Amino acid sequence: MSGVSRQQYATYTKLIRVMCSGTVDLAFVLRAFAKGSDGVFIGGCHLNDCHYNTHGNYHAVNMVSLCKKLMEHLGLNPERLRLESVSAGEGIRFAEIMNDFGKQVKELGPLGQSEGIDKNVLKLKLKAITQLTPYIRVVLNERLNVRFNSIEGYNQFYSSGEFRRLFQELIEDKFAVSQIMLLLREKPLSTGEISEILGLAPTEIARYLNGSANYGLVRYEENQKCFALVD
Repeated sequence: MSGVSRQQYATYTKLIRVMCSGTVDLAFVLRAFAKGSDGVFIGGCHLNDCHYNTHGNYHAVNMVSLCKKLMEHLGLNPERLRLESVSAGEGIRFAEIMNDFGKQVKELGPLGQSEGIDKNVLKLKLKAITQLTPYIRVVLNERLNVRFNSIEGYNQFYSSGEFRRLFQELIEDKFAVSQIMLLLREKPLSTGEISEILGLAPTEIARYLNGSANYGLVRYEENQKCFALVD
């Protein structure tokens, strides 16, 4: 409880206790990583045994499954995010899970370090994906609103070719454009410079830039041979 009074700790514990896992928004998880958290743990009711009779735990499994795929796309180890079903009567099991997760995160090290991601690039990626959260939330509710009776069902879906197709169609391009817009907000850049920073092929960057130019978001500055945001 370092830095936290007993009264504050009791308040935080109470808040955690009454919070349904289904109310844990994707933005909460991404914000935690964006602020430097090395791991995020979510505990919820067992499937088919919702404490609040809302079945929000199914939504939590779905959200976490998608978030892990987003993390993989960012280059982060998805094991930094963990969801476990733990009932109020499983205190010993909860302690064991937390000890195990703490050990696991410690072995992974600081966020991005074991993944070999430059801290500035990681900051850019997390900011870009965080900006897309409202859109991704809509995708989750409308296009990826799946429900299965077991964790295995979710694992199979999120490992399927169907999900991969939907991810490419709905998220990948928008994430790349979000990163490019953030880079150009700092200064004009050439296709090659953006390609080097993001680790994407110049042809892909050119496609994103041309599309953004068609929408009036960026312009090509002939004298500098680079792209800039439209004022």
